[in-house]
Amino acid sequence: MSAIILGIESSCDDTAAAVIQDGKVLSNVVSVQEAHRAYGGVVPEVASREHQAHIVPVVDLAIKRAGVSRDSLSAVAFTRGPGLIGSLIVGMTFAKGLALSLNIPLIEVNHMVAHVLAHFAEKPYPSFPFLCLTVSGGHTQIVLVRDYLDMEVIGRTLDDAAGEAFDKTGKLLGLDYPAGPHIDRLAQQGEARFEFPEPRIEGLDFSFSGLKTSILYFLKRNLKKDPQFIEKNIADISASVQQRIVSILMNKLEQAAEKTGIREVAVAGGVSANSELRRNMEQRGKALGWNTFIPKFEYCTDNAAMIAVTGYYKFLKGEFTGHGVEPVARWRGK
Repeated sequence: MSAIILGIESSCDDTAAAVIQDGKVLSNVVSVQEAHRAYGGVVPEVASREHQAHIVPVVDLAIKRAGVSRDSLSAVAFTRGPGLIGSLIVGMTFAKGLALSLNIPLIEVNHMVAHVLAHFAEKPYPSFPFLCLTVSGGHTQIVLVRDYLDMEVIGRTLDDAAGEAFDKTGKLLGLDYPAGPHIDRLAQQGEARFEFPEPRIEGLDFSFSGLKTSILYFLKRNLKKDPQFIEKNIADISASVQQRIVSILMNKLEQAAEKTGIREVAVAGGVSANSELRRNMEQRGKALGWNTFIPKFEYCTDNAAMIAVTGYYKFLKGEFTGHGVEPVARWRGK
């Protein structure tokens, strides 16, 4: 019997829904919330209200584009966490109501696990075991993936995430939120001629707070000498910051590959859309003999296809969720 899974993602500021059938993505709809740009960052209360406004039309469109009916759905998968609690509540409540009305199973999904399994939205798929560098606005991890639902985080950030480092740098440079894409675009026009320190952290963990502080003091020093320093050098500053963030990520990933002996290496999460990171993955992968896997852009940022894919593998194992489930903002479950 065919398995048709509806996935719902509402962990932060994007409302998304997707439908997959037997592991194949039939539709993947994302509604991006533009309201946060005026505030320079995500406002939780605004995000919750936007999700409430968007979730019904987004789910309807996903089902329509998939060419299926609601009655043909086998299960509803939703993001339980981690994320903004108000945003999670909207998606979870809708998923509960829909699953109950259709009398079909409900499946909880960990947002970070889903980012890893985004690699199974389209071929080619990585082989097990593989390493996945998962990098987003709120998380930076190296994950050892033994099977679809058997993962171990072997390295994580001790403070800021890589995405936060991009966004906070962008704020210092006067760039619009989210700053990552703007820094990426500017970096391609500049030269990485400014030196920023790489933190000396033992093992496979990351740290970006020191880098953020060094960028702040670097800008303060140079602005004292020349009030137009940022304006005159913004492309080179962007290139220098981006190169250092990517080098921190790649050096730890290389250590993880060397330590584990694994040559199947992937990257996932919103920051995996960064052109410098993608280029480094390919170049270093060739030099070190890795089989590298980089998702399409639509599966890098928050999306519901990854939620539906994860839900599909949990569906096959009968891992269903009771309707008493509650969202968890800092969830580390599977």
